Amino acid sequence: MTDLAKIASFKQDLASSKHVVFLTGAGISTHSGIPDYRSKSGIYNGVSEPPEIILSEDTLYGRPELFHNFVMKNMYFPQALPNKIHEKIAQICNEKGDLITQNIDRLDKKAGNEHVLEFHGNLYDIYCTKCQKKVDYQAYEKDYRHENCDGIIRPGIVLYGEAINPETLTKSVEIMRKSDLVVIAGTSFVVYPFAQLLAYRNPAAKIWLINKTSIPATGISEIIGDALEVFDRL
Repeated sequence: MTDLAKIASFKQDLASSKHVVFLTGAGISTHSGIPDYRSKSGIYNGVSEPPEIILSEDTLYGRPELFHNFVMKNMYFPQALPNKIHEKIAQICNEKGDLITQNIDRLDKKAGNEHVLEFHGNLYDIYCTKCQKKVDYQAYEKDYRHENCDGIIRPGIVLYGEAINPETLTKSVEIMRKSDLVVIAGTSFVVYPFAQLLAYRNPAAKIWLINKTSIPATGISEIIGDALEVFDRL
């Protein structure tokens, strides 16, 4: 059962903070019907090859059909809608905060959040790798080849082996340094360099973890429970 006293304390910290930064992962969007990655029901469970191979630049260009089939079958959920967590985070961010998310499903922006930094990119930022022109989801769904130039189409997400956009890293560090409250939610917090962001926080910032499991970090006030129940009570 979720600790109501801790929720009350968390709510008080949110109210008194001047600038909040949320660090979120796949556990936020599971409540919108989007599976996570590594759980028993996650998209990586039972795959024919390691995800580090399938979701790589080598596969994108060397075996584009495999790459395309995998992302279309497992990663795109265009009908998914934001849930209460997305909406509450959006409300707080638009008032006095920022969100740095690992999620690539655009649900935070759909929720109206105007202060979202998509650390790993966005599935719907689709473009041709040959001519660089933007491609809409419907066209990409039909074919991974661009009809204009026969180039390979890809989503604008960070693949395994690719570097995070330097501007994204710089902006993330700036946000961490200016925030007086850090809220981690819906992430195992083991993927780097995202997990490293905590090292750049304001030393005076308090940290809250809203998660079903603990994470390998110290100095954290924890609510080990379902994020949907916690945010529904705010």
